[in-house]
Amino acid sequence: MAQVFDRSSNALARASLVLTGLIVIALGVALNSLQRSPWVTRQGQRPDQPVPFSHKHHVEGLGLQCQYCHTSVEKSSYAGIPPTKTCINCHSQIWTNAELLEPVRHSWATGESIQWIRVHDLPDYVYINHEIHVNKGIGCASCHGRVDQMPLMYEENTLQMEWCLNCHRNPAVNLRPTAEIYNMAWAGPSTRYPVWCTAAATNGPTAQGVSCVTKDPNPSGAGPEVVQLEQPSGTNLQPHPLTGEGKTVSDMPVSAMPVSYVKFTRQVDLGQYLTQQYHIRTANELSSCEVCHR
Repeated sequence: MAQVFDRSSNALARASLVLTGLIVIALGVALNSLQRSPWVTRQGQRPDQPVPFSHKHHVEGLGLQCQYCHTSVEKSSYAGIPPTKTCINCHSQIWTNAELLEPVRHSWATGESIQWIRVHDLPDYVYINHEIHVNKGIGCASCHGRVDQMPLMYEENTLQMEWCLNCHRNPAVNLRPTAEIYNMAWAGPSTRYPVWCTAAATNGPTAQGVSCVTKDPNPSGAGPEVVQLEQPSGTNLQPHPLTGEGKTVSDMPVSAMPVSYVKFTRQVDLGQYLTQQYHIRTANELSSCEVCHR
């Protein structure tokens, strides 16, 4: 019986298998690169807004705080887009006839909202709570970048799941004192610029019980600093001898106690300290699906 396939068919079959494998690998690499590219993530893109609002001018130039416009960032899951009234507070007095502010004046006159284009837009199935991040030591710049240096707002990071998980698996690298949350220039402690922190009992938010300073609180080395502490306001301790009403903190003497500061010269050490003081959950807990997917 005549041979159906020539001997060279074996080599051709092997080459076809190798070529198919290379094509599959190349296609996978191409799709992975596409999925991470700015074309998909919109990282670095500056969308055309109805008004070319400059964070650089308002934050760095005029010194406006983030909370002035984003009023709900500390108490809500959303930072909030400022209403037109926030703009009019200033622009009813300055730049009143500027052409680029016509959409603001039109919105104020008609009551129609300005159609801003959301820059940091996550999928609907992802839940992000600004309140917990801000009150647990994550600064604005950690997620949004140096907004104070952006003439036009753009997305600094990819906002993809792996980017979120990198922080959730090791939050210490991004934690900072709550007093530095809105400090865009915060770079963490170093040998040249150390940070001193101490923890004191408080009935307020956990993170606010940590006090950090960038100047040596005890340059003379004479011992721990002494601070004045009071009882929580409104605590009834015993009946007042004259009125019979409950005795409150205003009637109590102020007590003094020593406070010892810990010096940090590395962000990893400060972050680990703040992780304990802020009662941050473990990496496994922070990386679980239900944290972000509701």
